[in-house]
Order: sequence, then structure tokens, then C-alpha cells
Amino acid sequence: MTFENPGYFLLLLLLIPYVLWYFLLKKKHEGTLTVATAESFRKAPSTWRTRMIHLPFFLHVLLYSLVVIILARPQTNFSWRTNETEGIDIMMAMDISTSMLTQDIMPNRISAAKDVAISFISNRKNDNIGLTLFGGEAFTQCPLTTDHSMLLRSFKGADCGLQAEGIIQSGTAIGMGIASAVAHLEHSQSKSKVIILLTDGANNTGDISPLMAADMAKNCGIRVYTILLGSDGRVNVPVAQLPNGEVYNTQMDASANPSVLKQIAQTTGGIFYRATSRSSLRDVYNDIDKLEKTKLKINNYDRRHEAYQPFAIAALVILLLEVLLRYTWLRKLP
Repeated sequence: MTFENPGYFLLLLLLIPYVLWYFLLKKKHEGTLTVATAESFRKAPSTWRTRMIHLPFFLHVLLYSLVVIILARPQTNFSWRTNETEGIDIMMAMDISTSMLTQDIMPNRISAAKDVAISFISNRKNDNIGLTLFGGEAFTQCPLTTDHSMLLRSFKGADCGLQAEGIIQSGTAIGMGIASAVAHLEHSQSKSKVIILLTDGANNTGDISPLMAADMAKNCGIRVYTILLGSDGRVNVPVAQLPNGEVYNTQMDASANPSVLKQIAQTTGGIFYRATSRSSLRDVYNDIDKLEKTKLKINNYDRRHEAYQPFAIAALVILLLEVLLRYTWLRKLP
């Protein structure tokens, strides 16, 4: 709490002569009553009324002090502030090509990838994290943010329907996915910048090759962790979706190219991972979770708010109490 007019506190110095007057001089100016003897009064029992004889004085002092505080205009100290917190900048690049609907990892690859990634995000509350999606082309689903509630909503909305419905072109553009993520991280002030690339296939389209995108990431000081998701050998791959919503699958050999993903990771100082099940994918993210952290600066804005109301209410209550006591319980004879 701060005070807009702290100079008013100098008025509290006036309490010093008031206190001295009350205890040293007031009795000399009060009316007196002459009696033959005070012996009977000396033996009179003490009552609450006699014990509380100085209560009005203390109420006057407290009331005056509260009025001075109100004049000083107390305010809550809201303003721009910068907090430092531990974290890194992470762009997650996820493959949403139709092959991610393959059910070798139940219920399918894309659902398992989203579930494990959401759990990973929930455990890294201080990180700036964003999401890039790619199929035959790449786009930003969510920019870098510490607002993880918004990020999680973006993750839940990521699916393979965009490619299945022809909204984005077919294919897997790994290079474009990396380049899109690099564009968000290249101006980051964080000392630790990371891309987590998850795909189940090989690059087969796009204007930027995976190795060219890896060089871009390296030049920007970005590490790329590559994850190849899916089983080896022949798998049931979805190739078409019928008008009734049913997905048509066919047996095909896995089209992944792990050597390119390994080279991407090696070029940028990252690590290549292979995940063939939900549990192994979770182990991959747990390993990435051990990344070094660096300090992030987060700006928060609060506004200033007048806070005199509690003091005004207390002053009003004390004033009413003092008046009530003066004319009832502690009333004095003229």
C-alpha cells in the first residue's frame, strides 16, 4: 500500500500537545465539587465506568489518526512489474498428415501424440510454448505463450481433418514445419530455444528441405529434438475417408526416414528419439523435460486502486461509538 499525499502524516505531530494537555493540564480546568469528607468515596468499589474513564480520549486519538490516513489517500500499489521465472522457449511442431490416423498406437497416433504432449505442457508451467502444425504445408496453431490454457485449447483442436478434407495439401513437409517454428524462435531473448518435432513419415513435399531448415535452426541457436512416432514394418495406414465417415485402411510399409531426423538433431545439437508406443513416447517427453532452464521475464500490469474505504468506515464507527458513550454510559455531570 502507498499514499498519494504522505505529507499529511505530519498532522499526527499535533497529537503530542493534545496528549500532554490531557494528562497534565485538563484537570485544572475541569469543574470541582466541594464536600465535607471524601472518606466514603475512597471506600467505594471500582466499576467499569470508572475504569473506562479515559476511553473517550483514546477514541479521539484513534479517530484523528484515521482521518489523517484518509487525507493521505491510501492506495493499493498496482503497476507494471516484471517477474523473473525459470523456463525455456519451446515450439512444438506436430505432423497432422493423414498417416497420423494409423492405429498402431491406440486409439491412433495423433491422439496419443496430443495426449502425451498436453501432459508435458502441464508440467512446464513457466515455459513459453507454441504450436506449429504441418502436413503438406505448415502453419502456426498457437504462437509462443505462457498462457497454457489457450495453448491446450489449440492442441485439442489439432487433428488430421484439415488434410483429409483437402484444406491443406497432402504430403509431409517436415522442412516447412521446422522453418515455421524457427520463425517464431529466431527473435527470442531466451538463452535456451528448442523445437520438438514429431512426425511419423518422411519429407515428401515443401519448398524448404529438412536439412536446409536444420541449418536455419542452427544459425539461430535453436536445438531441434526429433521424434519418429510409429511401429516398424507393415502397418494399416488410412488412405481414404468414405462419405459416411469410415476410414479406409491398407497395409503399407512404414515410410519414415530416421536418418534425416537423426541428421537434423545432430546438426542442431538436439537428440533423435524413436517412439513405438504411448509409454515410450511419454519416456521421450520425460527426457526432454530435463532440459536446462533459463530465466524468462514476464511483464504483468495491475492498476492503482483507492483504498481509503476501510479507514473511513472505521472512523465513522468510532465517531458513533464515542458520541454514544458520551451521552449514555460515560456521561458526566455539568
